[in-house]
Amino acid sequence: MDELDDVLRAVGPRLRAIRRQRGVTLADLAASTGISESTLSRLESGQRRANLELLLPLARAHGVPLDELVGAPDTGDPRVHMRPLRRGNRTIIPLTRRAGGLQAYKMIIPGTRGHVEPELRVHEGYEWLYVLDGTLRLLLGDQDLVLKPGEAAEFDTHVPHFFDAAGAGPVELLTLFGQQGERAHVRARTK
Repeated sequence: MDELDDVLRAVGPRLRAIRRQRGVTLADLAASTGISESTLSRLESGQRRANLELLLPLARAHGVPLDELVGAPDTGDPRVHMRPLRRGNRTIIPLTRRAGGLQAYKMIIPGTRGHVEPELRVHEGYEWLYVLDGTLRLLLGDQDLVLKPGEAAEFDTHVPHFFDAAGAGPVELLTLFGQQGERAHVRARTK
C-alpha cells in the first residue's frame, strides 16, 4: 500500500507542473473541466486525494493520457497511438497531445469529385501546411495556388482561406496550427 500512497501523493505536484507548463490558470482549468477552483487547488497541494472522477476531465483538458497524470511506469514502448478524427470527408491525425501552443496534424483529404464550392473561412491563429503526397489547392485571399509534394505555405488565418485536394487523387499533408498566432520557423541549411 505504500507504493500506492506514494503514487497518489505525487499526483498533485504533477498536476500543478503540467498546468503551469501550459500557462493555464486554476480559473481557466475550472471553466474547462467543471471542477471548482478550490477542489483543483486542494488536489494540487495534496489536501485532496485524486480519483478517476477528477483525473479523467483533467487528462482531457490537458490533452495528456491518464498515465501521465498519475506517473504510471514507462512500458518501454515508444510508439504514440493517436486516434484519427473524421471532419467531413477528411481524416485528421493529431500529432501533438498537449493543449495550447502549436498543434500538429497529419491530414488526408480524398480527391475531389466534380465541382466543389469553396467555403473561405477566417479565424484566430496562424497555419503552416506541408504537402507530403498529391496536390493541394489553397485559396488564400485573392490567390488560387496549387501546392505539390515538398511545397509548404504559411499564412495568418485572418486571411480568408480554403484548401482541398486539387484533383481526383487524395492529398496528404502536415499542418501546424497556432491558436495565438504562433509561426513555424523553418531554417534552410547553409553550405
